[in-house]
Amino acid sequence: MAHQPPILLIDSPSLYFRAYFGIPESAAKTADGQPVNAVRGFLDMLAQLTRTRRPDRMICALDHDWRPAWRVELLPSYKAHRVAPAGGEVVPDTLSPQVPMILEVLDALGITAVGATGYEADDVLGTLSVTQPGPVEVVSGDRDLFQLVDDARQVRLLYVGRGVAKLEDCDDAAVRARYGVPADRYADFAALRGDPSDGLPGVPGVGEKTAARLIDRYDGLPGILAALDDPTSGFAPGLRAKLAAARDYLAVAPKVVRVATDVPLPALATALPTAPADPDRLLELAQRWNLAGSCRRLVDALAARS
Repeated sequence: MAHQPPILLIDSPSLYFRAYFGIPESAAKTADGQPVNAVRGFLDMLAQLTRTRRPDRMICALDHDWRPAWRVELLPSYKAHRVAPAGGEVVPDTLSPQVPMILEVLDALGITAVGATGYEADDVLGTLSVTQPGPVEVVSGDRDLFQLVDDARQVRLLYVGRGVAKLEDCDDAAVRARYGVPADRYADFAALRGDPSDGLPGVPGVGEKTAARLIDRYDGLPGILAALDDPTSGFAPGLRAKLAAARDYLAVAPKVVRVATDVPLPALATALPTAPADPDRLLELAQRWNLAGSCRRLVDALAARS
């Protein structure tokens, strides 16, 4: 069977934050001194992904709500440490102005970007992963997206935790090898283990190995919680006490970790262009923001697919 080109689903915040912290501001500025390190790095990542994965479709997912109220209602600690004193997310002052630049360049190129009110980029990616025809390759440095991996639907995670040049192409076997659990149990695993970066406390005293062992034995959190009420279920007394004390947390945490797959999205143009949709505008943006090299690399990568 001939190789089917994938759709690339891009976790835009994950990539532009990574670009911002990976490229010094001093190395990427406009003529008037405005930093464009996140824009330049983001575009270079897209160019490299386009060259190496050879997709025929692409969608860039956006955070329209980085801390949705429905998640906070379930777990008030969710991302609470990342709330700025005046409200909103703590974002570097020189990164915020670069996000609209990225969106303008994507629009001139003809690459679709989409977010949804009340949802994070993760949820947009989750919904697209189950609604777009495969093969699907989700690109992110967010561990929570391991839960989207689904061999039957040809959904893989291109994990860029060590950078796009060292991306890890993950199927279900890779998730099992990494964490000891199948992808469809990752949300339960993350709830047990916790994740300080998202304000998930986890169960005190339960690390990755214990969480994986419990999920393997009881087939996920519902089985674990049911077994707590069975005196013959074989828990060590200390572990039973820890899990029992965390019962209320465990009742809601998986819902917080689990990525939504039913986000209402408009009809989207997914086809990846082989040439810019608006070349004159792209040229003007590239000149204004000192992005000629990055724009050229991405345009060349797009053209190479034709």
